[in-house]
Amino acid sequence: MIVLSLAEIADVVGGRLHRAEPGAQVTGTVEFDTRKLTPGGLFVALPGEKVDGHDFAAQAVEAGAVAVLAAREVDAPAIVVPPLAAGEAHERSVALTGDKDGSGAAVLGALAKLARYVVQRLSEGTLTVVGVTGSSGKTSTKDVIAQLLEPLGPTVAPPGSFNNELGHPWTALRADAETRHLVLELSARGPGHIAHLAEIAPPKIGVVLNVGSAHVGEFGSREGIAKTKGELVEALPEDGVAILNADDPLVSAMASRTKARVVFVGESPSAQVRAENITVDDEARASFRLVTPAGEADVKLPLHGEHHVGNALSAAAVALELGSTTEEIAARLSSLERRSARRMEVVTREDGVTILNDSFNANPESMRAGLKALAAMTRESGRRSWAVLGVMGELGADAVTAHDEIGRLVVRLNIAKLVVIGPEAAAMHQGAFQEGSWGEESTLVPDVEAAIALLHDQLRPGDVVLVKASKAAGLWRVAEALLEPRETDNSENRSNGGDA
Repeated sequence: MIVLSLAEIADVVGGRLHRAEPGAQVTGTVEFDTRKLTPGGLFVALPGEKVDGHDFAAQAVEAGAVAVLAAREVDAPAIVVPPLAAGEAHERSVALTGDKDGSGAAVLGALAKLARYVVQRLSEGTLTVVGVTGSSGKTSTKDVIAQLLEPLGPTVAPPGSFNNELGHPWTALRADAETRHLVLELSARGPGHIAHLAEIAPPKIGVVLNVGSAHVGEFGSREGIAKTKGELVEALPEDGVAILNADDPLVSAMASRTKARVVFVGESPSAQVRAENITVDDEARASFRLVTPAGEADVKLPLHGEHHVGNALSAAAVALELGSTTEEIAARLSSLERRSARRMEVVTREDGVTILNDSFNANPESMRAGLKALAAMTRESGRRSWAVLGVMGELGADAVTAHDEIGRLVVRLNIAKLVVIGPEAAAMHQGAFQEGSWGEESTLVPDVEAAIALLHDQLRPGDVVLVKASKAAGLWRVAEALLEPRETDNSENRSNGGDA
């Protein structure tokens, strides 16, 4: 963050000083976890279901914080902000922090005001804000964009999927006078949410990846999702750039909703930044010819899954706008690293069993992408494939049909074994059974523990296992259990722990 005095911060957020020196300066980071505080930092006292950050105010100051951003007076120097009126902000803060009295909304509102002020100051200089949204692939694309921009100047991007009313301003406040690029991921649970995040850190470049079925139960339809995702391009200035997926009609139609210049990406011949001659190797890694208005170059992605081609094209378009050449982009795309955990995280045990840990979250589109990657990794090698799948949440009235379709896709892709976890996902098992002459190939188990026991009993060297579900299903525990060393009858046959 830029250096600000407590008096300046209080003025920005509409708060008052309590036991604090007006001239004291925040020179460190803004944190809501006392364990992350550094000398000169600002502690954000968020209430929660189990603990309240206000109770740790004195501890935060002992850890180096100059003051506390709080909703009430505490036993430490503080900036105390007034409560917000009841409404959506309060409801969202309850969902995020678990508070019941609105104090979380007050603190989050103050954090948003502070982030907006800092970003506005930095944007008057050399900072460019890049926003990314879409039903799937946001985090992976954000990671790719950051890696392409880092050689061009200091770049800030959130860890993992830190993309809501807390993670968004927290990430924005990591930017300082040296930062050239701020790459942000924008999520939504309802109309207006992306517009709100875009107000906190106004983007100059906006990327919309796709419109799928994630949270369709909350939005009512894919068209409803598209309306909200398009809030990003509506927030762009006239001298901004909207990067839109030409292969998704609901995304390409957003071109009419923005004042900014539009760049289309995809496999479509009409896309200015496109992929040609796509091939996929036996590790599900895609290669293609990158075609841009500035030239062409070959790319070999080290990431697993053909769906990363679209993510790479969007990132390439951003990098082109900010000064990279086509050749530089191709080289950087070919040397990417996976930065966020539990997203097509591929680890092979000592016995040759390969785990595709894509357990962070799931929707029908990302589920299909993961299954296609699994099929590509086993089609030519003859290795036995396992799809270990759990519920896809927030699909509303489409839930049964969507799960049934995934089960049928497993059969069509000739995946050898399907393990469906939990009664909420049972339609996957039924879909697989109805699609083909499957019997014991598909198994419905009641919970994660039963799945782990079945896999420990039946996996054999060389098998490839995809683990995927919505995050609430907890399937990351399956992946971690498969990678933990365990005693067997043969003491030499142990898994290697891996990077789960």
